[in-house]
Amino acid sequence: MRQEYAAAVAALQRGGIIAYPTEGVWGLGCDPDNERALAALIALKGRASEKGLILIAGDIRQLSTWLEGIDDAAMARLIATWPGPNTWLVPDNGRASPLLRGKHSTLAVRVSDHPLVQTLCAAWGGPLVSTSANRAGEPAAMSAEQVRETFGTALDGIVDGPLGGRDRPSTIRDLMSNRTLRA
Repeated sequence: MRQEYAAAVAALQRGGIIAYPTEGVWGLGCDPDNERALAALIALKGRASEKGLILIAGDIRQLSTWLEGIDDAAMARLIATWPGPNTWLVPDNGRASPLLRGKHSTLAVRVSDHPLVQTLCAAWGGPLVSTSANRAGEPAAMSAEQVRETFGTALDGIVDGPLGGRDRPSTIRDLMSNRTLRA
């Protein structure tokens, strides 16, 4: 494992916040099961906790406990769009922290097709929180340099690499209604 990934995993295990490139923008991430890390990430961004966060994975199996209870037809819709820049709002089965889902009864999940994200999630051993690397209301960072300028030493690690070639954040769809919320 590259030292950058090992350092990021160590930071995550300590409850830290890391930055990494995603399909279209730089993201901030933490352990989705660590309440203190979730609260720190929300505070760092200055984001309203009611909004919720996204879980990003490198493989659908990494989301299995969050997807339990989804019927076969709905699961087929997920599988048909992953990996890729498609975030789905799935019914929370009671597994997600309120800090992950915010005020919603759903949880936002995505299986990324970005090789760096896939490698990072594999090294971590599961999904990560993923939210754009910016302070609330500001544009998302498009480079590691912009991440450093915005967050300085407040981050516990940066996994440097290229963005995934897309010029905007992922599409967001509701699994139960199949409605597109963000194109």
